[in-house]
Amino acid sequence: MKHILLGTTDIKVSQAGLGTAKLGRNQKMHYPSSFELPSDNAITELLGYAKELGINLLDTAPAYGLSEERLGKLLKNQRHQWVISSKAGEEFINGESYYDFSSTAIRNSIERSLKRLQTDFIDIFLIHSNGEDKKIILENSALDTLKNLKKEGLIRAYGMSTKTIEGGLLAIDHGADAVMITFNPVNHEEKPVIDYAYQKNAGIFIKKAFASGHLQKITGNDPIQTAIDFILKEKGVTSIILGTLNKKHLEHNVQCILGNMR
Repeated sequence: MKHILLGTTDIKVSQAGLGTAKLGRNQKMHYPSSFELPSDNAITELLGYAKELGINLLDTAPAYGLSEERLGKLLKNQRHQWVISSKAGEEFINGESYYDFSSTAIRNSIERSLKRLQTDFIDIFLIHSNGEDKKIILENSALDTLKNLKKEGLIRAYGMSTKTIEGGLLAIDHGADAVMITFNPVNHEEKPVIDYAYQKNAGIFIKKAFASGHLQKITGNDPIQTAIDFILKEKGVTSIILGTLNKKHLEHNVQCILGNMR
């Protein structure tokens, strides 16, 4: 598995990251079928297998229910083997999402994430956008808050999980080390953000690489390989976040990435 420097930081992340939303939340997800939350043993096996495959990047968030808490418990004595990316701005409470991008809310969120993850720093910290990217950056000054948190040593890198082209470009202009965007063969409008990030030497994380599991929307004999090939033809892509609980699916995803490298 290829490990790539994240932007201008000294953080090396695997070309595939493991998304952990399904470790802690199964309500109001946009996947084609419902699922049960995995047991601690199942998560431990999945994390161990991900490590065997060369994955070192874990993506989590407060909006993913119990994800942070479960990772904190199960990664004891393994913290420095992983690059952990978490977020602030969105909360999922009693089946509903709530958003707060104020400086106070972001600081409170990161302090809680540190406790949940049982760590004294978070490698990468992103703003979890509600779609109002421009307002979050320019009016709420959310990225400025993260910049200060980075100076204080609570986080090593910062950025934003955006939902608009304008937001992705603005985030890069406001010093983001990484931007997380939606990009796949059926939803590729945010390509300009990848191009700009490559020009400015910022990292790009890909979310919803497989159209949130709606593979029938992707053409080809192997929709996973089709999506991987489509994504990795872009030079600016740092890592693809793979959100699965299935070890066989994870292995196939990684093999498709490795096949693309050849």
